[in-house]
Amino acid sequence: MSARPFLTAEWHSLAMLNYAVDPALLAPLVPRGTQLDRFDGKAYLSLVGFRFERARVRGLWIPFHSDFDEVNLRFYVRREQSRDVRRGVAFVREVVPRWAIAAVARTLYRERYVALPMRHRIAGPVSEGGRREIQYGWRVAGKWAALHADCEGKPARPAEGSIEQFIAEHYWGYAAQPDGGTVEYHVEHDPWRVWRVTRARFEGDCTALYGADLAACLKPEPDFAFVAEGSAVAVHSGQRLT
Repeated sequence: MSARPFLTAEWHSLAMLNYAVDPALLAPLVPRGTQLDRFDGKAYLSLVGFRFERARVRGLWIPFHSDFDEVNLRFYVRREQSRDVRRGVAFVREVVPRWAIAAVARTLYRERYVALPMRHRIAGPVSEGGRREIQYGWRVAGKWAALHADCEGKPARPAEGSIEQFIAEHYWGYAAQPDGGTVEYHVEHDPWRVWRVTRARFEGDCTALYGADLAACLKPEPDFAFVAEGSAVAVHSGQRLT
């Protein structure tokens, strides 16, 4: 790693539900200086739940704030500068269970974090073989919402050029700022192995979180879904785009 990261952690059991959506729904949310990144001409919205573990900020462990769930709604962007193409993600909303975590992310990156009651259930083998059932839940407007993903078999690296690789291997984050600018930050991790999903679904109403149009995109079954094994990650400090 070229410089000491702001945050290090481990991300595990990433359940990714992916929806092909009308690009016009995402266009107003694209951070300045980036453009929508598409796969086979389609723009994707992803609902992602995962375990955030062993978190350290500047190398320091913060009691009661190192292991927690996160659920985020995100889409994919790219920034082209000279011959360098940086593929990244932009977030509609990120949910965590603790107020302090949300406050730090909002302050430093201006990411759209919110703290809500959360719960998870992960049943089955940790890595090799067998069947796994994964659920992440969060309570919004007094009611529980949840994403579910059942998977089986052994995890494997996504095929080169596959849609799983496209979704999982974006290594930059872009956060739109209140003044119209954009902050870019680098996220480092090894490529992830993924499981085949046998069933995936979202249940609940997240209109209060995402707005009516984007919440409606989550009502049908996802266009495709997978579970990523995860790894250690390093998130670097953000830099404002000029």
